[in-house]
Amino acid sequence: MSINQPAYLPWLGYFHRIAVSDLHIVLDDVQFEKNSFTNRNKIRTRDGWSWLTVPVKTSGRFGNLPIHRLEPVQESGWAAKHWKAIQLNYRRAEHFAAHQPFLADTYTRNWPCLSGLMKAMNECLLARFDIATPLRFSSEIKVEGRKDELVLNLCKAVGATIYLSGPLGRNYLREELFKDAGIEVRYHDYRHPVYRQVYPGFEPGMCALDLLLNCGPHSREILMSDAMQVAR
Repeated sequence: MSINQPAYLPWLGYFHRIAVSDLHIVLDDVQFEKNSFTNRNKIRTRDGWSWLTVPVKTSGRFGNLPIHRLEPVQESGWAAKHWKAIQLNYRRAEHFAAHQPFLADTYTRNWPCLSGLMKAMNECLLARFDIATPLRFSSEIKVEGRKDELVLNLCKAVGATIYLSGPLGRNYLREELFKDAGIEVRYHDYRHPVYRQVYPGFEPGMCALDLLLNCGPHSREILMSDAMQVAR
């Protein structure tokens, strides 16, 4: 199984780790961190790349602002700006037209909570990448703990025997705690594939929408192509 915080328009490695897991927990009840990928990600542009950021209400709320309670700042007009940026930079992408109706609908709907937007967008991307891994949400499992203790308690709660961590887990996971609980820790090191983008050259680390709009039905094959190394 794997665990990851939800993200707005995540990159390819996010979806690959879900694809190679038999269960994925969306860690949506931890504290929101400013300048994280929770509410922003990158799109390809003619000049390289650019951030798409959903502004969220944080004033007076830091320290008590779990991700699943984040509210977008509606008066900023962020949705119209994001849709305009996607249209401007991807309208010439080979498969843009096929996904335009979903995107147009998504960016014209009202999203009182960021979690609703992330769930809708990510469920669509999971379906388009043919990823059927079951998802659960930590806000519904409700275990306690911080950092690796929280991860361990979530693993225990779902009966996991293998935990597939992101590479940064090497910096804080105390593997002996997992071993004592009968859980093997592995690490997910994603080797980013190269594919044709709408502009010349290649920029890695773009949001997964970049792959979908450029490669369409070939996206899953590219996403999964010799791309993972699991190391101790």
